[in-house]
Amino acid sequence: MSSPTPEQSGHNPMELGRRERQILSFVYRRGQATAAEVMEGIENPPSYSGVRAMLRILEEKGHLIHEKEGARYLYKPSVPVEDAGRSAMEYTISAFFDGSAEKAVAALLSGTESTFSSDELSRLAKLIDEARDAGI
Repeated sequence: MSSPTPEQSGHNPMELGRRERQILSFVYRRGQATAAEVMEGIENPPSYSGVRAMLRILEEKGHLIHEKEGARYLYKPSVPVEDAGRSAMEYTISAFFDGSAEKAVAALLSGTESTFSSDELSRLAKLIDEARDAGI
């Protein structure tokens, strides 16, 4: 059985504050982190007690879980990064592109900051062909 996404458990990852997103992104990149590692790894961190409080809040909101490792807590994402990314993408498509994945992809392809290599475009074309063949 798969873990519920934050949205399924009533916790939308897009409704986090800037600092919460910063800390959660760091934990996702690392896979797990202690409060001390978060302090060392994020830009302009709050105090140590502030980091601990933010980690506790993210846990209360359902985004993190912890394991006790000796005298310290090791925080981990409560859902796999793929599920969290999918949830955030679904929210973004719904909120900003009228629920249209086509509009979202078109925005990515036409954006001046988005540059795709020839290999990336080939992989995207292959994924589109596979989706078409699967009747999606």
